[in-house]
Amino acid sequence: MTAAAALSAEQLPVIQRLRQAVEGALEGKQDAVELALVALLARGHLLIEDVPGVGKTTLARALARAVGGDLRRVQFTSDLLPSDVLGVSVYDQRTGEFVLRQGPVFTNVLLADEINRASPRTQSALLEAMNEGQVSLDGQTIPLPDPFFVIATQNPQDFAGTFPLPESQLDRFILRVRIGYPPPQVEMRLLLDGQTDTARDVPVVLDPAKLVALQRDVHRVTIESSLGSYLHALVQSTRSSPSLSLGSSPRGAIALGNAARARALLRGRNYCIADDIHDLAVSVLAHRVRLASHAEGFTPTRDEAETAVREIVARVPVPL
Repeated sequence: MTAAAALSAEQLPVIQRLRQAVEGALEGKQDAVELALVALLARGHLLIEDVPGVGKTTLARALARAVGGDLRRVQFTSDLLPSDVLGVSVYDQRTGEFVLRQGPVFTNVLLADEINRASPRTQSALLEAMNEGQVSLDGQTIPLPDPFFVIATQNPQDFAGTFPLPESQLDRFILRVRIGYPPPQVEMRLLLDGQTDTARDVPVVLDPAKLVALQRDVHRVTIESSLGSYLHALVQSTRSSPSLSLGSSPRGAIALGNAARARALLRGRNYCIADDIHDLAVSVLAHRVRLASHAEGFTPTRDEAETAVREIVARVPVPL
């Protein structure tokens, strides 16, 4: 057994407990939980686009509790300022100096609720934090806690008074997912029990330091050359497709590779297979592309973008 294989085998029970803990809070949504864990282990950030009341906050709280991290929630509104997220320097009369009061971004898991309701100025305050894991304030560069994970939500139906995220902001999210309504039997039990706060019962499976170690293990997962060529062909196809005016960036290609590695680790492997790349391509790439039909004042729906990427993925041969 190789060292990488032994490492995956050692971490497998922890990964299984982590998955079971989060799935216990969001029953019947194994796919959404797996995608959220993929984003977390790949050191990315997660964009959840779904209607209110399907468990977006529950998923964020369950993830934060399972990994023993701190969770901060910010309700994004049109009057929210960057200082409300990052922090602000306040004059201390006792010392005669300005003291930095850190904002909610200084946490392990940041839930940016309805992120598209904030102004572009406030949205952009998260760019450095999401990409560099640090914040620049008053001439200082301050590192954020490690791990640092952003879960942002937005409602795909109600766009009144919103500011759509630009491509540069969307490119910071490794995955865009939806949760959807619960299965009928789960929803019926929720109705009978009347319990909505299922995240509070999630056990602490590991601590932030162990999560960082798992994230490092992800980068030890191998992608053989034929799969690398397949991944590159997928990304290249988004750039040459007539249905798209903007294809995936190099960051998107790297994100797909990292997400595939994280999925392989979640499933107990120290190597990727074609399915890891194929199955994640739409979730990783669809929010990074721009449809050719995208015109001023008209934003194509999520389904249209995903359909275009899904058709591209279907045309690219999968290595055997």
